[in-house]
Amino acid sequence: MTVPRVGGSARPQRVLMLSTEYPPHIVGGLGRHVHALSVALARAGHEVTVVTRHSPGGLLEEWSDGVRIVRAAGESPAVPMATSSVLARTIAVDHMITGAALRAANSADFDLIHAHDWLVAHTAVTLKEHLGVPLVATVHATEAGRHQGWLPDETSRGIHSVERWLSNAAARVVVCSSYMQREVGRLFGLPPDKVSVIPNGVRSDEWEAPRHAVAAARARFAGTGPLIGFAGRLVHEKGVQDLLRAMPALCREHPGLRLVIAGNGPCLKEHEELADRTGLRRAVSFAGFMSEQDLAAMFAAADAAVVPSLYEPFGLVALEAAASGVPLAVAATGGLAEIVEPGISGVTFPCGDADSLAAAVSTLLSDEPRARRLAAEAKRMVRDRYNWDVIADRSAATYTAAGPHGPAALGGDDCLPVVVLDGNLLTFPST
Repeated sequence: MTVPRVGGSARPQRVLMLSTEYPPHIVGGLGRHVHALSVALARAGHEVTVVTRHSPGGLLEEWSDGVRIVRAAGESPAVPMATSSVLARTIAVDHMITGAALRAANSADFDLIHAHDWLVAHTAVTLKEHLGVPLVATVHATEAGRHQGWLPDETSRGIHSVERWLSNAAARVVVCSSYMQREVGRLFGLPPDKVSVIPNGVRSDEWEAPRHAVAAARARFAGTGPLIGFAGRLVHEKGVQDLLRAMPALCREHPGLRLVIAGNGPCLKEHEELADRTGLRRAVSFAGFMSEQDLAAMFAAADAAVVPSLYEPFGLVALEAAASGVPLAVAATGGLAEIVEPGISGVTFPCGDADSLAAAVSTLLSDEPRARRLAAEAKRMVRDRYNWDVIADRSAATYTAAGPHGPAALGGDDCLPVVVLDGNLLTFPST
């Protein structure tokens, strides 16, 4: 059953979209999300201007797919790419984006600002004050969530404070799952009616790889047995360490099994060392960053895709894998638990449990007809529930709710919270 279109705007909206990522500058799912949403909104008749960071070789201003793109002029100040300096680096980039946003505002009028994550918080609040228009903020993930509820150091506490500041300054907050609605409500003191749940989406046709590409991926990565695939940023919360710990049992049960890990990140060396210690290097391919086309071919060539996340606000990669037609095995956590229905559109396992992960994946590899039935249902689900036209319509309805005739903004710019809590923020409510 297709999810119905939800409401919609009474008139076209003039949207100023703020994001640190936009093609060709893509680091993870954020850039792909903002691009797809912007294009879908433009296709629906809205005027969308995306302001983003400088990209080497990218034009300072251009039109693409009906979207006006304005980029920051030049590189930001040289601040080391290190955890200890992430706040300073983000503020430097944000300053450059603010300049580009003010440049865009000199030649266009806007009805609202849509900011994506804390990385553009300073630009968003500055432009809200400068233009006098409502602010909508999408929280794609939280710092507390990434650390399983803890804020381990001053950097994390600083990021958390900026997230809370942005969320309280916004008229509406958008999250991608009911799980995230509960999380931001608890962390930032937001009432449920201020938070709109709008899922991420996928262009299903873009994840249908041609046969020759699928054959080439199979020849590159597969051995004499089945092939399983993972894609994502190599950070602890993505759970790759649990997937690697599950591999010895899977290799014993399925001789010739191979695993391909697509992605880069700070945990790459740690994961490679774990593969070495467990004798898996011949069975595991660390493929690095892949384009969407190569990812689609890799997933389509695989016998199962695994999403072993410890923390996952939504789980876009699960939709992308499903759209490619590969059977899914995902951790039953966060937004993933809302996407995959066990035994209907895939199989699930408790997050952080390597033995359960191995058992779940093995059920897919041992019963190919059942695995393909699950994959077919997941592909249908993605097409019906998670297409960008529906998501753009729901976003436009949220813009209307945030506007001058919608509910008033809660909180405000004077809300600059300081985190003074000890303990797990996802377990105990803020006081």
